[in-house]
Amino acid sequence: MKLGVVMLVHTALDRAEQMLRHWTDAGCPVVVHVDKNVSNADFARFESAVAALDGVSFSPRYRCEWGMWGLIAASRAATKQLLAKFPDVRHVYLASGACLPLRPVSELKAYLDARPDTDFIESVTTADVSWTVGGLDRERFTLRFPFSWKRQRVLFDSFVYLQRLLKHKRRLPSDLVPHLGSQWWCLTRKTLTAILEDPRRAEFDSYFKRVWIPDECYYQSLARRHARKIESRSLTLAKFDYQGKPHIFYDDHAELLSRFGCFVARKIWPRADGLFATFPRKPDPALAMQEPNSGTIDRIFAQAVDRRTNGRKGLYMQSRFTFLDSENGVTAVPYTVLQGFDCILPGFADWLGQQTGRIVHGHLFAPNRAHFAGGGAYYRGGLSDQPRLRDYNAKMFLTNLVWNGRDQRQAFLFGPADTQQIRWILSKDLQASVWVVSGAWAVPLFLSGKSASEVRSEAARLQQIESKLLETLRGPDARSRRRIMTLVEFLESPVDVLQSIVDDMAGHRANSLQKPPPMVNLDGFAQFLQDLKNQGMHPYLTGDFSENQPMKPRKPRLTKPYIVGTK
Repeated sequence: MKLGVVMLVHTALDRAEQMLRHWTDAGCPVVVHVDKNVSNADFARFESAVAALDGVSFSPRYRCEWGMWGLIAASRAATKQLLAKFPDVRHVYLASGACLPLRPVSELKAYLDARPDTDFIESVTTADVSWTVGGLDRERFTLRFPFSWKRQRVLFDSFVYLQRLLKHKRRLPSDLVPHLGSQWWCLTRKTLTAILEDPRRAEFDSYFKRVWIPDECYYQSLARRHARKIESRSLTLAKFDYQGKPHIFYDDHAELLSRFGCFVARKIWPRADGLFATFPRKPDPALAMQEPNSGTIDRIFAQAVDRRTNGRKGLYMQSRFTFLDSENGVTAVPYTVLQGFDCILPGFADWLGQQTGRIVHGHLFAPNRAHFAGGGAYYRGGLSDQPRLRDYNAKMFLTNLVWNGRDQRQAFLFGPADTQQIRWILSKDLQASVWVVSGAWAVPLFLSGKSASEVRSEAARLQQIESKLLETLRGPDARSRRRIMTLVEFLESPVDVLQSIVDDMAGHRANSLQKPPPMVNLDGFAQFLQDLKNQGMHPYLTGDFSENQPMKPRKPRLTKPYIVGTK
């Protein structure tokens, strides 16, 4: 018994000739269909070049257009000719001129010899599996499609809209369950003969001529009526991108294609000389019975599609840059934002950097400049400390800062005196860990030595800005990790709060704190807040300070050790 091949040729006739020789050298008879869109002169040269090959013949030519009936007419005419001319053919393999055998054809023949009654064709129902990528799904079987999607797009869309408006639905032939799948199949003679000689073929042909993309459903549906045993998979490795277009294999895919034991791959770039020189590989007895496994390559391509459509976290692709919130994560890695701590703890940024071993910047969004860690004018990625450059797109400044320093955990100081463009980013970014001591802005005003009447307007302005930030952080759409406390709450147990920050930033390498860093002297601060109230400005974000409020931190709460007993 022989393996016969039907080859559909559209372009790259020189490569099609090379593939044709691979099949005939293995003793496979081949019937070639050349698209009628190919000029007569090119067809004549191609026909002359392969005239000496044994077992090669040409079928009547049809005009093949994507999504139209011509592809079915071409494959059916070629299949009918092959079965009539070669009665010893048991399996027919549908290939194209852009296909490349990856393994010796002899191994494919042996594989089919071990499965003489099995049809290999991907065939799934639209009700069970969402097979299609974009476009129409169930409607491709219930509407009419007389117009070309590529050449007559306006007519195509208008006619679909009209049928939907009129609620028109075609009646499916009785006992026919539509199936979809890859157009690259390998079917037995018995199944193909039953399809070609089906008494209802005229009825089925009339129906499928007005189905959208019939080459993905004609054989897939009719094989279910006649096949004895179907394996719903294709022996041809054909991958599609997220738009449903065939993926093209290049020379750098050589190692990938050789890894999984697939028999044939398409679509091969005509200039991939490396692939054409490498495949099909030489016969290897150790690999002769290898089962084709496309599962791993499917996962690799799924990851590639995900990378192509979603990108990497915090890395903004040019194709999606203009689309708001289309990024795959606002920033690349976790980072920490600290508001109010430096108002109470002088030198807080340096202390935290030493304590955690992480990069702690100053106020990156200060009005005068971006205060990078180390005090430099530039940071990784060429980020400048100039406020005009930073504020031109504060979101991109932050995402670039995190991306370029993604090898280390970063933190920066923030406050109501800083530019607030990133307020919404800090709220919705899953990577952000935001710690806020509300009302801490009042401490520098107190330490300035000015009276309450002199700083009243500034205090009101800062409180209003911070209030908007807190409202955003507490909003229903907030997704960042955040802890908000008043100044009073922080002063009650500063070591516990600082220990939590250190643990969050340093992880398992965090050190246990025995005491907080030096704190500013807050004697008289309660009276200062009362003076602000007397001036008509209520500093409610600081918390409820009383005259007897302790201005010195308490000792850290010690947990009682316990012992897990053993028998």
